[in-house]
This record gives sequence, structure tokens and C-alpha cells, in this order.
Amino acid sequence: MDDHDTGYRLLFSHPEMVRDLLTGFVPESWVAELDLDTLEKVNGSYVTDDLRSRCADVIWRVRWGEHWLYLYLLLEFQSSVDPYMAVRIMDYAALLYQDLIRTRQLGETGHLPPIVPLVLYNGRPRWQAATDISDLVFPVHGELARYQPRLRYLLLDEGRFQDQDPGNL
Repeated sequence: MDDHDTGYRLLFSHPEMVRDLLTGFVPESWVAELDLDTLEKVNGSYVTDDLRSRCADVIWRVRWGEHWLYLYLLLEFQSSVDPYMAVRIMDYAALLYQDLIRTRQLGETGHLPPIVPLVLYNGRPRWQAATDISDLVFPVHGELARYQPRLRYLLLDEGRFQDQDPGNL
């Protein structure tokens, strides 16, 4: 893990930073529905079924109405865009769900909680990769389409914000 990774992980281990990230850089209406006073950091280290250890980046949960919503912050510090980031996101989301099932942290209904994967990217080239895994799967039509995976992540491309007028952020 390089110094950038460590620094950002330390920053986003504080609820105030996560609150500021959401309210300042995620221009979506669902953010206003979150009870940001309930932000709780969640363990992000998992062991897969084949006993491989996986370390997540930073995971928070927050109340969204009567339910928990999980915020998965994937901090990306690489010099090039990962064209298969959506596959990694699906893998990390599945590991989080498996952990919630294994540790019996599902609500009374037994439903899995919603996850919002956020990718924070600070590389030089602007991000060009698909933000939904469905865009990586060969296109199919008709009945077969409903069996294809779908999972989108929210991209926060640091360079895009640097190119904007700070008054518009």
C-alpha cells in the first residue's frame, strides 16, 4: 500500500470526511435522505470461501430511513484506468454481502442492504472505464438479457473536479 492509499484511508476513517465527501461531491438526491449522524465504520477485511484474505478499502454504514445503507469507498491510486473495475466492485460487494450473511447482520426481513460503491480515482488520464458491469458483458437481447449481471459504481474522478470551477462544486 503506498503513501497515497494510507493517507486517504486515514482521512476517510473519520465520519466528518465521509459526510463532507457525500454532501460536497455526490450530487444525487438520495444523499439528503441519509442520516449522516449515524455513520458507522464497518470492518473491511474478509476471508473468501477458499481462504484467500481480501482487504477492503473503507466501508461505512449509514441509516437511510429505517434501513442501513452501506457505502463502499474504493480508493484507487493507479496511474492508469482499470477497464475491469466494475468486475472488482462486484467481487467486493459480494464479499461484503457474504460477510453480512455469515455474521447474521441482516435485518428482520432477511433482505440484503443496499450498497453504494464509490470509486475515488486520482490518476492522470480521465476515467474511461465502464461504471456498470453490464457494459462489460457481451450484449444480449430478449429473455437472455434479464440473466446478465448489473451493478453500477459511483465514480468520483479527482481530476474532473480539479478541472471545474471550485464555486461549482
